Amino acid sequence: MSANFKTLFVLLTIALLIACTNKIKKSTNEVIIVGAMKNVMQKGELQGTINLDTIANKKHLYGLGPVEYLKGEIMIFDGTCYKSTVTSPTAMIVEETFEVKAPFFGYTTITDWTEQQLPENIGTLKELENYLAAIAQEANRPFMFKLNGTVENVKIHVVNLPEGTKVSSPKEAHKGLTHYKIKNQKVDILGFFSTEHKAVLTHHDTYIHLHLLTADRKQMGHLDDVTFKKGAVTLYLPKEK
Repeated sequence: MSANFKTLFVLLTIALLIACTNKIKKSTNEVIIVGAMKNVMQKGELQGTINLDTIANKKHLYGLGPVEYLKGEIMIFDGTCYKSTVTSPTAMIVEETFEVKAPFFGYTTITDWTEQQLPENIGTLKELENYLAAIAQEANRPFMFKLNGTVENVKIHVVNLPEGTKVSSPKEAHKGLTHYKIKNQKVDILGFFSTEHKAVLTHHDTYIHLHLLTADRKQMGHLDDVTFKKGAVTLYLPKEK
């Protein structure tokens, strides 16, 4: 099967699945964005623009972003805030704390979700992005979503900028960044989707920004690459209010 034919086949299959899927409807789950990725990457504004202690009292809170001065990753999942930091090229520490600041951050509160099994032909991040873009045409944007289930192969990263580093480009911002690989584990994934927030809360070449947390809560980071286990992942979308 040629690469072009395979791509066409995947796109046609997604289109068929979408026709049989409940599309995301408008909801009032507003995503609040503080700061901007481009200010960090291009202007070197590494200091925190939000202290997460100030939103800790919100129920059913979800959020993601990096630690100020790019010293780790943050993921708030249903009211619990997780902070990961690099301890070695192969290890990290994950702690529960709201005593952390972020230079840019997106967060929302979601009480009710709709759920569906992730279609078996959605196996990569790009396929997930295309699927969400198609089923979210009627949705308020941006929105957050989550996934729960088993992944076969994952690559995540945790930023770990050396002390005193000056940043004026993405390359400089990624100094010290450490990758970790995960295989055959149950995970929770929190995602952000928007077609209007490139370089604000997503990178310039994607509409999604995701953080992954293992079920044992020992590893958490920015999701770079994933292979979902077929039939073993549930997708949760904000429920219409």
